[in-house]
Amino acid sequence: MTPAASRPIRGRPSGRRGPRRRVDLRAFPGFAPAAWVVLAFLYLPLVVVVVYSFNANRVATQWDGFSLEWYSRVFADADIRRATVNSLRVAAVATVVSVVLAAGAAVALQRLGRLGNRYALVIIGAPLVVPEIVLAVATLAMFVAVDVPLGLLTVTLAHIAFCVPFAFLPIRARLADMEQATFDAAADLGADEWRILRRVTVPLLLPGIVSGALLAFIISLDDFLISFFVAGPGATLLPVYIYGQIRNAITPAVNAVSTLLLLLTVVVLTAAFLVGRTRSRKVLP
Repeated sequence: MTPAASRPIRGRPSGRRGPRRRVDLRAFPGFAPAAWVVLAFLYLPLVVVVVYSFNANRVATQWDGFSLEWYSRVFADADIRRATVNSLRVAAVATVVSVVLAAGAAVALQRLGRLGNRYALVIIGAPLVVPEIVLAVATLAMFVAVDVPLGLLTVTLAHIAFCVPFAFLPIRARLADMEQATFDAAADLGADEWRILRRVTVPLLLPGIVSGALLAFIISLDDFLISFFVAGPGATLLPVYIYGQIRNAITPAVNAVSTLLLLLTVVVLTAAFLVGRTRSRKVLP
């Protein structure tokens, strides 16, 4: 072959691509001011809620000095404690069940073909794209049609259905990063399907499972719309209780409850982010 024949034809790709140049959005005019405006719009209301939760004045919008009185009232209020316990119970059950269903679905989808996998992903992820008000109305209509009394049971079932996609995404992402050679090696060493699942799949999926569980827990704990529609008498959850209180008047007590809920949300989401970044190195002994 002549040297000329070995050269790539001009105008055609040579099979080797250079590094893609990343677009620096900060170089665009006005990007930085627009970003600061968006961040201020998103987070300044949260800062206001946190600051005014320490207001000594009963009127939430009039600052009258620093005080922790409203936090003590929150912890002493029986209605708030009851709503918090209901929320934690529903969130705990919804988290466990949704994680089990999500993990089973993620593992099962590995066995489906490409087309079946795509349809299954659309079905599982539907609650993420369908408007929540539609889900709430549809869920309420279903419970009424089958004559199921509204209460903690209906709220828990609705939260399980809503939380499955949020638990599924981290587990699915973790499973996609796992090498098939790991499972093939376990099978070559004589491990059966159950042993591979217990000694290889579950340990390697553990970061995704924990991350999905934390996301499902906080989604269930913070949900208002579905809880408002399907909760019956005596099944008031904390977001619904907060909504009922602000319909009367916004007091520093409401700000204190919101601040505590915000703090718990930040802690759980931070833990989910940190767990999701970990990479398990455990292999079959």
